[in-house]
Amino acid sequence: MSRNLTIPPEVPSARIVREEGIAVVALGANLGDRHETITTAAERIARLPLVTDVKLSTLIETVALRVDGPDPEAPAYVNAVALVTTRLAPEILLGMLHAIEDENGRVRHERWGDRTLDLDLIAYGDEVPDDQRIQLPHPRAAERLFVLEPWLELDADAVLVGHGRIADLVAGLRARSEG
Repeated sequence: MSRNLTIPPEVPSARIVREEGIAVVALGANLGDRHETITTAAERIARLPLVTDVKLSTLIETVALRVDGPDPEAPAYVNAVALVTTRLAPEILLGMLHAIEDENGRVRHERWGDRTLDLDLIAYGDEVPDDQRIQLPHPRAAERLFVLEPWLELDADAVLVGHGRIADLVAGLRARSEG
């Protein structure tokens, strides 16, 4: 460092600040006090750094899905969607969601198995990262009414990047299930 006061010190460049975006998070649980777990998880998400708002949908009960399809014999799920206003990068948010799952006793023994808490990052604005660690939008979101219907409840104009309007996706899935 120069002691010559006529030469200004090197000033680090300003940090790039991420603008706020809306992340869509699906919440689900089929073990324990499901309603309490979902509500508490949404409150925990709201306390994350750089999160300024969380809007939680109505909680709905759905049949458990397994790799080979619906399983009415398994404990039913309670599902919801949260719109999370944040400046966290998607990868950081996903890591924090996994930490919240761990705090709630989430164990990953089998794919699509029973769980105390499942938090999926469904979408983050229009972002489609070119990163092996994260897939956005969630690859199966367009096929799941238990994600799309609560999301539609919170945002009637929502769009799933690469798939279209949520309202249209819901209408298509409902028509297929009724037909």
